[in-house]
Amino acid sequence: MGRSVFLCAFMALVASPAGALPACAPPVEISDLAITRIEQNGVLVATDGRAVKMEGIRLPAGAQDRAPQSWSDAALSALHDLAYGHLVTVTAKPPKQDRYDRVRGQIFATEDGEVWLQLALLRKGLARVSFSPDRRECVKELYAAEADARARRAGIWAAPAYAVRQSANVSAGDLGTFQIVEGKVVNASVKSRAYLNFGADWKRDFTATIAPEDMKTFRAANIDPARYAGKTIRVRGIVEWHGGPEIEIASPDDIEVLPDLRPAQR
Repeated sequence: MGRSVFLCAFMALVASPAGALPACAPPVEISDLAITRIEQNGVLVATDGRAVKMEGIRLPAGAQDRAPQSWSDAALSALHDLAYGHLVTVTAKPPKQDRYDRVRGQIFATEDGEVWLQLALLRKGLARVSFSPDRRECVKELYAAEADARARRAGIWAAPAYAVRQSANVSAGDLGTFQIVEGKVVNASVKSRAYLNFGADWKRDFTATIAPEDMKTFRAANIDPARYAGKTIRVRGIVEWHGGPEIEIASPDDIEVLPDLRPAQR
């Protein structure tokens, strides 16, 4: 009884009026798709065999995150409650499918209003925002939902494995995992590749990099990465190791500029 009451209250929190999709959502690709299976990677499978992948979020992955499996189980359980046996609407824009022919979309359960699955999981603290370089819709809305859950320490945000890393504390133990890292950019070097250095020793301290092929995305947005120097930012991605920890950034949407919380000088 208590679980049912909680689920109804939670669904009301993330539901929009019937038929109302958020303005940021791409056009409707599929309507009234009946979901009969939830795969371990969070892919939704319909009665007709079509598979749908949630765009813009990353579910907890247990050992892959070097975190307890219980968080992955909780996320899949919540997704099962939201989608299994329900009809969903899928919105998508090109490129609409991945290499496995799964439709990539923002997904909305259509009973009792439009429940946005990605937003629901983020607000419950059972997902993190993770954008693909070629699909970046609803950036503002998804980041806001994640920030709300993190402020409430909901779900994974109460677990040390998923804590936001400070740039000085990213370690070899984070290698190969998806992490969110924040800190002040000490300096920036922009040539064919951009380097945002978070420490004085660029060979060992944490660095965010932008590959030459991704620099065109920044130029198209009229953003010079050198402007991040001196700013406190938050970045996310897979931690690599090139003498020190590094995350490669594909788009300005992967960078959140944070307020400088230092006391004002008098």
